[in-house]
Amino acid sequence: MDIGHLSWRRRVPFGARPLRALRHAACALSAMLAATASLPASSFAAADEVHYRTAKVDGLTIFYREAGPPDAPTILLLHGFPTSSHMFRDLIPLLADRYHLVAPDYPGFGFSSTPTVAEFSYTFDHLTDVIEHFTETLGLKHYALYMQDYGGPVGFRLATRHPERVSALLVQNANAYDEGITPAVRRVVLRLWTDHSEDAAAAARPLFEFPFTKETFLQGASDTSLVGPDAWQHAPWGMDRPGNKEIQFALQANYGANPLLYPTWHAYFRRYQPPTLVTWGKGDEVFAVAGAEAYRKDLPNAEVHILDAGHFALETKAGVIADYIRAFLPRHHIAGAHPAGGISRHRK
Repeated sequence: MDIGHLSWRRRVPFGARPLRALRHAACALSAMLAATASLPASSFAAADEVHYRTAKVDGLTIFYREAGPPDAPTILLLHGFPTSSHMFRDLIPLLADRYHLVAPDYPGFGFSSTPTVAEFSYTFDHLTDVIEHFTETLGLKHYALYMQDYGGPVGFRLATRHPERVSALLVQNANAYDEGITPAVRRVVLRLWTDHSEDAAAAARPLFEFPFTKETFLQGASDTSLVGPDAWQHAPWGMDRPGNKEIQFALQANYGANPLLYPTWHAYFRRYQPPTLVTWGKGDEVFAVAGAEAYRKDLPNAEVHILDAGHFALETKAGVIADYIRAFLPRHHIAGAHPAGGISRHRK
């Protein structure tokens, strides 16, 4: 049978309707493609682009990662020990369509300058000075603070110095309460604050070696195959540079200055009630989960999420944490850029 001579209408009595629908769909697709073709290439690439830059601050070269619309609300990402802004490599692209992300490396970390301990005072006060001047150099006048580990002592100092600049606190395994200090941290790290003996120093030295670094990245992860080796290989690269272990020891020895400031940070929380999102890997052996729950004492409206992850929760839960942030910030009128471009009128 020559089916080419059969009428489509006779074979399928209402066939014209799906045919007409297909024509309409084709027209709509053509219109969409035409409109898309008129958009600049940057409309597609901007959310995926991460820039690697440096800034001169206090005579130092500070390396930083930057992504997202420059006029969108800023999130300042402050890293922990023993890593660098590298820890945010997965999170940044997940937020850059709506927010302006800036992640610096502290002096002595990552790709920033590493002056020796004789040339630079490695204290948390001094790191904060540099990051404060870094934000001013870049013209960052208002930002949410994402803080992990060392990011807490730096970020909370920034917040208490300039509460008017802080739109929100995004806390991830960054401790601000006695409840979060584990016995191991008290026994090894806080001991250095008052005990300057060789025994105390010897107990701390394994913190700067590869086995400890790898263990810290892997511990607490429900599936360690999700933790890329580039994470726990990148940190030792920085640590093993000449003079860097002395730098890291100096900061560990200064860590005892942070619990002394807890009452000051708590007073800031109570007075200003910054919108606060806490995400915490429950397998963290550095800071206990009780430290996450403790934020509610002074910030009763804090949103707290305990994750099936470890100290470096972003290694396995970057998508989950990004989703929490994308839901949390708009609820506090920090809505960011619209996906199609432009800044929300609700930007705080």
